Amino acid sequence: MVIPTYNEAENIDWIVDRVRTAQPHLDILVVDDGSPDGTGALADRLALADSQIHVLHRTAKEGLGAAYLAGFAWALAEGYDVIGEMDADGSHQPEQLQRLLDGLLDADLVIGSRWVPGGSVVNWPWEREVLSRGGNLYVRLLLGIRVRDATAGFRLFRRSTLEKIRLDEVESTGYVFQTDLVTRTLHAGLTVREVPIEFVERVRGESKMSGQVALESLRRITWWGLRERWTQMKHRRRDAPERQVQHT
Repeated sequence: MVIPTYNEAENIDWIVDRVRTAQPHLDILVVDDGSPDGTGALADRLALADSQIHVLHRTAKEGLGAAYLAGFAWALAEGYDVIGEMDADGSHQPEQLQRLLDGLLDADLVIGSRWVPGGSVVNWPWEREVLSRGGNLYVRLLLGIRVRDATAGFRLFRRSTLEKIRLDEVESTGYVFQTDLVTRTLHAGLTVREVPIEFVERVRGESKMSGQVALESLRRITWWGLRERWTQMKHRRRDAPERQVQHT
């Protein structure tokens, strides 16, 4: 399970202990982006006491996607067959990990979803829920996918999935990274399954989400959608004469 961190000193002990208690067989990789609050040092201390905890130190804060790509590369090199991702702030509850593990039995990527039947959020103002639901609707309409929570960050991937979706070509580094990987998985002809989770707003530390991050995600998704529509239109124009010949 890959857990990216930046200034999560208040949460790192707590979340790692919850993961180890909920799923004792899972290994944990903390990917710390040079947190000035000492998160990396705290993670090192946990790793010294538990051989199933590992730490990857990065020297700069380069975005959520960049941290996950580094963590995925490490996990693939170490030979793991299932690689997961989750937040360090407790929003993703380790006690619900079994739902994702069960879903992986017949899927290539499993998403812990807030917006499927049975999913929910806790302690969110209505404005944020509207923004998240609306953003995911925009993703579905523009990118032509059926995933209801493409922006969610509680996930499990099969090793084979990460190997097929060309991680070396991923350029998104912010929160739009999540949508990028869902789309790549579907375009590769693989199966994405959503399972309901209860998402709990963090109670300690500061959120890394901001208006600038949301705007960057919106711009990238819009560009992908327009590019996809243009590609589809070119294919239709190219194939039209062939279809006409076949029908005469």
